Amino acid sequence: MTPSLQFRQPITVGCSENPMPVSFHSHHEYEIYYFQAGRCRYVIGDQIFDMAPGDLILMNGMVLHTPKADPSTLYKRTTVHFHPQYAARLIAGGFSLPLLAPFENLNNTRLSLSSEEQAVIEPLLAKLCELSDRLGDPLAHDRFLAAFVTLLTEIYGFTCRLDRKNGGESNVKEQNVRRVISFLEENITRELTLDEIGAHLRLNKYYLSKTFKEVTGSTIFEYLYHRRINQAKVLFTLDPERAVTEVAYETGFKYPSHFTRHFKAFTGQSPDAYRKSLQSATERAAFGPPQ
Repeated sequence: MTPSLQFRQPITVGCSENPMPVSFHSHHEYEIYYFQAGRCRYVIGDQIFDMAPGDLILMNGMVLHTPKADPSTLYKRTTVHFHPQYAARLIAGGFSLPLLAPFENLNNTRLSLSSEEQAVIEPLLAKLCELSDRLGDPLAHDRFLAAFVTLLTEIYGFTCRLDRKNGGESNVKEQNVRRVISFLEENITRELTLDEIGAHLRLNKYYLSKTFKEVTGSTIFEYLYHRRINQAKVLFTLDPERAVTEVAYETGFKYPSHFTRHFKAFTGQSPDAYRKSLQSATERAAFGPPQ
């Protein structure tokens, strides 16, 4: 098992075989998530995917998402996170295909790969995992970048010809969870109660609470606060100079102290520290030469 590895390039590879507790989260990078074994339900925004081995998810990481793996089974997956501006610079000039288009245009989609396509992508991902341990070696470093670009190229080919399986017939519980998420999205800045949500959807509030937890692994209000913090991260990304108090009110928090407490709990940083670090990090990714 190879753990997630961070290195000086804005690309991160994670290869693991154990279920880790993960709550709803977001990030600035695009993500490639390849599911290889186990039982897992993946929630991205208001989409819910019951994963099968060979499924590939392509996502814009700023959408709130979480995997919910069955801890009783072997859970094997590989992830690749990469900064889109860095990838765009890496492929600029020499490629005729828009290799980032699947991440920009497909709305966080799942692709169900054929056995032939699995045979193409799995060695590439294994190579990325192996090379990520040796990036201090210039030859391994450049092979890693070459494998990464090849991966993007193959994924682009998959999206051109693949029969996509984006959920199919969903059961009643999943439909009701989607209804809850849609209602939360429409009322993200309002004070909400479980009674109001249940009344609006004409469903018992206790049933809703239990069903939401069962399907997503999160409570309704954990999701709501994660979603508000995610929106705050977006606002800080658009304008890192915005006042923390202004963003707190705009994302539905009645008290700035409440906003700060939740923001730090979900991100590990205070809002002020987050916004101050954001601009310099973005500039490094955007203008630093690929190396």
